[in-house]
Amino acid sequence: MVTTVSRADIDKYIGYEAEPTEWHTIKQEQINQFADCTLDHQYIHVDPERAKQTPFGTTIAHGFLSLSMLSYFATQYSIVIEGITMAINSGFDKVRFLAPVKVGSRIRAVAKVADIAETKPGQFRIQTDVTVEIEGEDTPALVAEWIGVQIVA
Repeated sequence: MVTTVSRADIDKYIGYEAEPTEWHTIKQEQINQFADCTLDHQYIHVDPERAKQTPFGTTIAHGFLSLSMLSYFATQYSIVIEGITMAINSGFDKVRFLAPVKVGSRIRAVAKVADIAETKPGQFRIQTDVTVEIEGEDTPALVAEWIGVQIVA
Protein backbone atom coordinates (compact mmCIF):
# COMPACT_ATOMS: atom_id res chain seq x y z
CA MET A 1 0.00 0.00 0.00
CA VAL A 2 1.27 3.47 -0.86
CA THR A 3 1.91 5.56 2.24
CA THR A 4 1.39 9.33 2.03
CA VAL A 5 3.63 11.42 4.29
CA SER A 6 3.87 15.12 5.05
CA ARG A 7 6.98 17.14 4.24
CA ALA A 8 7.38 17.83 7.94
CA ASP A 9 7.54 14.11 8.75
CA ILE A 10 9.62 12.93 5.77
CA ASP A 11 12.83 12.41 7.79
CA LYS A 12 10.95 10.01 10.06
CA TYR A 13 10.58 7.64 7.08
CA ILE A 14 14.29 7.00 6.61
CA GLY A 15 14.55 3.34 7.60
CA TYR A 16 10.83 2.72 6.97
CA GLU A 17 10.17 -0.89 6.00
CA ALA A 18 6.99 -1.46 4.03
CA GLU A 19 4.92 -4.60 4.26
CA PRO A 20 5.88 -7.15 1.60
CA THR A 21 3.90 -6.80 -1.62
CA GLU A 22 1.41 -9.34 -2.87
CA TRP A 23 2.83 -12.35 -4.69
CA HIS A 24 2.96 -12.29 -8.48
CA THR A 25 3.20 -15.46 -10.59
CA ILE A 26 5.64 -15.34 -13.49
CA LYS A 27 4.00 -17.08 -16.46
CA GLN A 28 5.52 -18.19 -19.75
CA GLU A 29 3.32 -15.74 -21.65
CA GLN A 30 4.82 -12.85 -19.66
CA ILE A 31 8.36 -14.13 -20.32
CA ASN A 32 7.59 -14.45 -24.05
CA GLN A 33 6.14 -10.94 -24.20
CA PHE A 34 9.21 -9.56 -22.47
CA ALA A 35 11.43 -11.44 -24.94
CA ASP A 36 9.49 -9.86 -27.79
CA CYS A 37 9.89 -6.37 -26.33
CA THR A 38 13.62 -6.72 -25.69
CA LEU A 39 14.42 -8.94 -28.70
CA ASP A 40 16.08 -11.35 -26.26
CA HIS A 41 14.78 -14.76 -27.34
CA GLN A 42 17.48 -16.87 -25.70
CA TYR A 43 16.17 -20.42 -25.39
CA ILE A 44 16.47 -20.53 -21.58
CA HIS A 45 13.64 -18.01 -21.57
CA VAL A 46 11.37 -19.01 -24.44
CA ASP A 47 11.93 -22.68 -25.34
CA PRO A 48 10.49 -24.95 -22.62
CA GLU A 49 11.73 -28.16 -24.30
CA ARG A 50 15.34 -27.01 -24.62
CA ALA A 51 15.26 -25.39 -21.19
CA LYS A 52 14.39 -28.77 -19.64
CA GLN A 53 17.95 -29.85 -20.51
CA THR A 54 19.54 -27.01 -18.51
CA PRO A 55 20.40 -27.06 -14.80
CA PHE A 56 17.22 -24.99 -14.25
CA GLY A 57 15.02 -27.75 -15.69
CA THR A 58 12.60 -25.19 -17.11
CA THR A 59 12.47 -21.73 -18.61
CA ILE A 60 13.51 -18.79 -16.47
CA ALA A 61 12.51 -15.14 -16.50
CA HIS A 62 14.99 -12.62 -17.85
CA GLY A 63 16.79 -10.86 -15.01
CA PHE A 64 15.62 -7.58 -16.48
CA LEU A 65 12.02 -8.84 -16.41
CA SER A 66 12.35 -9.45 -12.67
CA LEU A 67 13.91 -6.00 -12.29
CA SER A 68 11.18 -4.34 -14.36
CA MET A 69 8.58 -5.75 -11.97
CA LEU A 70 9.75 -3.18 -9.43
CA SER A 71 7.55 -0.61 -11.17
CA TYR A 72 4.53 -2.82 -10.53
CA PHE A 73 5.53 -3.64 -6.95
CA ALA A 74 6.26 0.02 -6.12
CA THR A 75 2.54 0.77 -6.37
CA GLN A 76 2.18 -1.40 -3.27
CA TYR A 77 5.06 -0.21 -1.06
CA SER A 78 6.07 3.36 -1.95
CA ILE A 79 5.93 6.44 0.18
CA VAL A 80 4.52 9.54 -1.49
CA ILE A 81 5.04 13.04 -0.19
CA GLU A 82 1.90 15.17 0.20
CA GLY A 83 1.55 17.62 -2.66
CA ILE A 84 3.48 15.48 -5.14
CA THR A 85 3.14 16.69 -8.71
CA MET A 86 5.51 14.25 -10.39
CA ALA A 87 7.72 11.25 -9.68
CA ILE A 88 10.77 10.39 -11.78
CA ASN A 89 12.78 7.18 -11.99
CA SER A 90 16.39 8.29 -11.54
CA GLY A 91 18.02 4.86 -11.81
CA PHE A 92 19.90 2.41 -9.63
CA ASP A 93 23.06 2.63 -7.58
CA LYS A 94 23.28 -1.16 -7.41
CA VAL A 95 21.50 -4.17 -8.88
CA ARG A 96 22.47 -7.78 -8.30
CA PHE A 97 20.72 -10.82 -9.77
CA LEU A 98 21.12 -13.59 -7.21
CA ALA A 99 18.82 -16.46 -8.24
CA PRO A 100 16.88 -17.40 -11.37
CA VAL A 101 13.11 -17.01 -11.40
CA LYS A 102 11.68 -20.18 -12.91
CA VAL A 103 8.45 -20.07 -14.87
CA GLY A 104 5.50 -20.58 -12.52
CA SER A 105 7.39 -19.08 -9.56
CA ARG A 106 5.79 -16.47 -7.38
CA ILE A 107 7.76 -13.33 -6.56
CA ARG A 108 7.18 -10.34 -4.32
CA ALA A 109 9.10 -7.27 -3.21
CA VAL A 110 10.27 -6.20 0.20
CA ALA A 111 11.33 -2.56 0.42
CA LYS A 112 13.09 -0.28 2.88
CA VAL A 113 13.60 3.47 2.52
CA ALA A 114 17.36 3.89 2.87
CA ASP A 115 17.64 7.65 2.39
CA ILE A 116 15.63 10.78 1.66
CA ALA A 117 17.21 14.09 0.76
CA GLU A 118 15.74 17.37 -0.40
CA THR A 119 18.20 18.15 -3.20
CA LYS A 120 16.44 21.38 -4.27
CA PRO A 121 13.43 23.10 -2.74
CA GLY A 122 10.49 20.78 -3.35
CA GLN A 123 12.62 18.07 -4.98
CA PHE A 124 13.22 14.92 -2.93
CA ARG A 125 15.66 12.13 -3.82
CA ILE A 126 14.50 8.84 -2.29
CA GLN A 127 16.65 5.72 -2.21
CA THR A 128 14.72 2.51 -1.67
CA ASP A 129 16.49 -0.79 -1.06
CA VAL A 130 14.38 -3.49 -2.65
CA THR A 131 14.63 -7.27 -2.49
CA VAL A 132 12.62 -9.45 -4.85
CA GLU A 133 11.89 -12.72 -3.08
CA ILE A 134 11.00 -16.03 -4.69
CA GLU A 135 8.38 -17.99 -2.77
CA GLY A 136 9.92 -21.05 -1.12
CA GLU A 137 13.53 -20.05 -1.93
CA ASP A 138 16.18 -18.90 0.53
CA THR A 139 18.04 -16.77 -2.03
CA PRO A 140 16.20 -13.78 -3.47
CA ALA A 141 15.92 -13.17 -7.20
CA LEU A 142 17.57 -9.78 -6.88
CA VAL A 143 18.52 -6.89 -4.66
CA ALA A 144 18.52 -3.28 -5.85
CA GLU A 145 19.20 0.22 -4.61
CA TRP A 146 16.59 2.23 -6.52
CA ILE A 147 16.64 6.01 -6.74
CA GLY A 148 13.53 8.05 -7.38
CA VAL A 149 12.80 11.76 -7.34
CA GLN A 150 9.55 13.31 -6.18
CA ILE A 151 8.62 16.87 -7.08
CA VAL A 152 6.36 18.46 -4.51
CA ALA A 153 4.37 21.70 -4.91
